[in-house]
Amino acid sequence: MRFRVFSVVVGFALAIGVAVAVSTAGASRPISPTGAGAQGKAQVVRSAPDALVSLFDNNNNDSGVGITSQNFESSFDAYDSYAADDIHVPAGHVWVVKKVNVTGVYYNGSGPAASENVRFYTNKQHLPNTLKKEYLAVAGADNGSGSFAISLPSGARLSGGPAAGAGKTYWVNVQVNMDFGSGGQWGWEGSLNSVGDLDAWQNPGGGFGTTCATWDQEYDCIGDLGQGPSKMFELRGKDLTP
Repeated sequence: MRFRVFSVVVGFALAIGVAVAVSTAGASRPISPTGAGAQGKAQVVRSAPDALVSLFDNNNNDSGVGITSQNFESSFDAYDSYAADDIHVPAGHVWVVKKVNVTGVYYNGSGPAASENVRFYTNKQHLPNTLKKEYLAVAGADNGSGSFAISLPSGARLSGGPAAGAGKTYWVNVQVNMDFGSGGQWGWEGSLNSVGDLDAWQNPGGGFGTTCATWDQEYDCIGDLGQGPSKMFELRGKDLTP
């Protein structure tokens, strides 16, 4: 884990980089990696009663800060970004994830998102590694402010390994598909809960002026903006045990 002092320096450098990028892009309003201070507490989405169980629930303790995780239109491809948070599947269990409830917020516009992308990754050295399962352009139920109940078209099977083992860590990425010109930005709301590893982020195109072209800890990418160490979301599905 890196020291927070470095995060503050990166956050300052990021602010400069964003200002330059916006000037170059000619945007009519500032594009930013965070909606900090603009939205307050987000509106949590909860599923209607169903036959699924809650496999993982960190959909609480809202920090009031959302971090962008968005696929923009082609003219803003440099700003395409990905946020991710980790989950731990217990040893001897197999989770079949069928629904993702994610808490987020629109800023720099009012949305709506066209659809959402959901990805699951393996873990390596406390960061997302190999893409395990990907669902593109899934239209989740939007509560109107940027929180979604996303039913996956097929179950994501995540194994915790042998019962005698230590379980396995995976990473979840939720990314909205939305044009900046018409909808603005979407931020995945942070949680103040310390659950597992610190959340991760990347901006491969470098539009936000960070060095995070690949996965790194979010704090090191954009600084500590009060977003908290984890993201707000819930996984629902089936828990298969021997």
